[in-house]
Amino acid sequence: MARKTIGERLAQLEAQRKTLQIRLSKQERAIDTRRKVLIGALVLHRLEHDRDVQIGGGLAAWLRRELPKFLTRDGDRDLFDDLLKPQPHDPSLGNIGNGSAAS
Repeated sequence: MARKTIGERLAQLEAQRKTLQIRLSKQERAIDTRRKVLIGALVLHRLEHDRDVQIGGGLAAWLRRELPKFLTRDGDRDLFDDLLKPQPHDPSLGNIGNGSAAS
């Protein structure tokens, strides 16, 4: 069996790196999409069932208060660990997901 040259091995490793990078990007997009779907479902649920809901104190504070009651699966809660942690000096949503408003 012939040994691969260093160049061939590097090319193989680069191909594996690209494959893993594509897989990681796909996973990140799926997580971002899931987060958006869950937040959208929460807002729609509140609009349908609580027409008088006041989102006082900012959207981030409202989400921190409402999301834990709304999310029932641990995997879904894990998606929002960064948002659900108290952030006393930053009441805005900050950088959730990939930072883009639309995907």
